Amino acid sequence: MTTPETPELSAERRGLPPGKMPELRVMPAPADANVYGDVFGGWIMAQVDIAGSLPATRRANGRVATVAVNSFVFKNPVFIGDLLSFYADIVKVGNTSITVNVEVYAERNRLQASIVKVTEATLTYVATGPDRKPRQVPPLETF
Repeated sequence: MTTPETPELSAERRGLPPGKMPELRVMPAPADANVYGDVFGGWIMAQVDIAGSLPATRRANGRVATVAVNSFVFKNPVFIGDLLSFYADIVKVGNTSITVNVEVYAERNRLQASIVKVTEATLTYVATGPDRKPRQVPPLETF
């Protein structure tokens, strides 16, 4: 039974990637936006970089550094009060590099659960050692 406290998931709500957990969830504050309430693109880029670095760091089993932003598309504006969910997937692993796709969704009007894809990006990270120089990405362990 659907009640106001437990609404059924709308088609918009189901627009989030199914079966995946976001790497990062954050709500922009007034300091992250211009006087019109639009969140700065640079702030979004920084959050995307953080979200993309998380699976890269896990796969590299240590420190990584961003070496390239291969693509970055702002599909819709982000507003103060949007709840942003950042989904990141490794798409390529090289000798020292890891390429990650990041998709960002904004949850607006949370009572109506409106979901809008706002950003997508592809970034490349390089695994680095204590000397901050590139190092090999370790092989995946097989059991």
